Amino acid sequence: MAGVTARLDVLCTGYAAQRVASTVALIRDESATIVVDPGMVAGRARILGPLAQLGVDPAAVTDVVFSHHHPDHTLNAALFEQARFHDFWAIYQGDVWTDRPADGFLLSPSVTLMATPGHTAQDITTLVATDGGLVACTHLWWSQAGPDTDPLAEDQELLERSRARLLALGPALIVPGHGAPFAPPGPPAV
Repeated sequence: MAGVTARLDVLCTGYAAQRVASTVALIRDESATIVVDPGMVAGRARILGPLAQLGVDPAAVTDVVFSHHHPDHTLNAALFEQARFHDFWAIYQGDVWTDRPADGFLLSPSVTLMATPGHTAQDITTLVATDGGLVACTHLWWSQAGPDTDPLAEDQELLERSRARLLALGPALIVPGHGAPFAPPGPPAV
C-alpha cells in the first residue's frame, strides 16, 4: 500500500465480565495523533503509561474518537485537553461544536470514519490504512470470542448489516470494543 503512513498501537486491551474496560487504541498518521475510545480502564496509568512508552504526550493528541457514547468508551476523554473529539455527528473542541456526519469523514490521510450502527444507532468505526492492511477499530464485536449476538445491541439486524459492510472492505485486523485485536472471519466455506 504505497503512501500509507498510519501506525496503530493498542494502549489497553479491553474486557467485559465482572469488570469492564474498553480497548483503547493510538493511531499516528502524519501530523495526526488519534486516540480511539479512551474509556473505562483499571486506572489512568493503563492509558498514560503506554502513551509515555511510545513517546506520546497526552497534550500532543490531536483527535479522540468515540465509537459510541457509553461511559466505558468515553470516561477518560479529559486526559486529552487539546484534542478535537469526534462522534457520529459532530466534532467538539473547547466550546465549539461543528456538525458533520461521521460516515466517510477523513481524519487524516490514512484514517476515515464509517457509520456502523447496531450496538447503538450512533456507532462509528475508525478505519486505519496501515502497511499491514486495513485495521478497523469498532464495537461491532466485543471481542474475538463474542458474543455473536450483542446482548446490549439496540438493533441486532442492523449490527449484522454493519458487520457485513465492514467485512466487505477486507480488513486485515479488527480492534474490538472489549478485547485483543483479531483477524476477521474469512468468507463462509462453500
